[in-house]
Amino acid sequence: MSEHFLVTGGNRLEGEVLVGGAKNSVLKLMAAALLAEGTTVVTNCPDILDVPLMADVLRGLGCEVELEDSEVRITTPAEPKYHADFDAVKQFRASVCVLGPLVARCRRAVVALPGGDAIGSRPLDMHQSGLRLLGARSEIEHGCVVAEADDLHGANIRLVFPSVGATENILMAAVLARGETVIDNAAREPEIVDLCNMLNEMGAKVSGGGSSTLTIQGVRKLEPTIHRVIGDRIVAATWGVAASMTRGDVRVRGVNHKHLGLVLDKLRTAGAEVTPEVDGFRVIQRERPKAVNFATLPYPGFPTDLQPMAIGLAAVAVGTSMITENVFESRFRFVEEMIRLGADARTDGHHAVIRGVPVLSSAPVWSSDIRAGAGLVLAGLVADGTTEVHDIFHIDRGYPRFVENLRGLGGVIERVGSE
Repeated sequence: MSEHFLVTGGNRLEGEVLVGGAKNSVLKLMAAALLAEGTTVVTNCPDILDVPLMADVLRGLGCEVELEDSEVRITTPAEPKYHADFDAVKQFRASVCVLGPLVARCRRAVVALPGGDAIGSRPLDMHQSGLRLLGARSEIEHGCVVAEADDLHGANIRLVFPSVGATENILMAAVLARGETVIDNAAREPEIVDLCNMLNEMGAKVSGGGSSTLTIQGVRKLEPTIHRVIGDRIVAATWGVAASMTRGDVRVRGVNHKHLGLVLDKLRTAGAEVTPEVDGFRVIQRERPKAVNFATLPYPGFPTDLQPMAIGLAAVAVGTSMITENVFESRFRFVEEMIRLGADARTDGHHAVIRGVPVLSSAPVWSSDIRAGAGLVLAGLVADGTTEVHDIFHIDRGYPRFVENLRGLGGVIERVGSE
């Protein structure tokens, strides 16, 4: 039998939890190491499955990679390989972020089309069209993205949607292109700012990080650096929502609360006392949460990655909540599992309407992606009896020390199976 969690509901979460580096940042920072010959060090790396997977991708491209505790040392050769076509690439979506750096360094890239979470289509059209504007040729051939360029030059690029992945790939290609590149309607996420900061530390000339317009002055060469990953705002917010759902009192450390402005406002609307702190925030919920409406949008909007947690909160809130998903069309698959747990929920296209109930009921449920898995565990914390959560390898990809952290807050959870 594969591993699964047994989650027993009824306990109020209390205490302090430390958040590690951001999953949505660390993998892109590791890919950025391809841009400079020599040894780049990335610190505050989260202990998640995707980090060694990305290490395997980089090793396949000729890098030496050492993982030790929360530090990754990447030694990039003078001439990296450009063909990333092996199993590790196909296992997780973020592997496609090697495309931009390889085009920049090698003027050629062959990257297997990535896999990852089952949350809807994430085409690479914008990645490819951006690279074409920089002077590259790019096609899909035999299950791979193929890009090559005799010369990369600056361009004015306007994204039709502020895609994080496309922004990152175009940015990393542009830093070594000749002349000036302007990316309009760029993604504004804190993880993009983190990447811009690291690139600038390496000698790039990038301005506008955190705004919708990035300006890049191309340079001939970058140098290795030592860079610390920002705290994971999605993991931090998961613990904040868990505190609210269980009527708990949780202090979350290791994250910039300003990266979670709208999320923390929504918890206040639900009736929580939310206190910003120097390296995090504290959430206290004394009564049953109140219903709150959520609509997912690119940053600084409500993150799509937190939509399952929003549904979990709505499921036990007083009143009726409407949740609108504007980013990934398949994210509502999670709602079917919540209904197994007794949630009163209905979906229609991009909308879910949820009437809160006082307590959910335990049942076997299945994770379809990282965040859905975490959302189901949170639901199990407010269900009567013991809930079985299956396909937990998803959760391990995004939440380091998940069981230990939850137990440390007083949650009752057990990892079983693996036969």
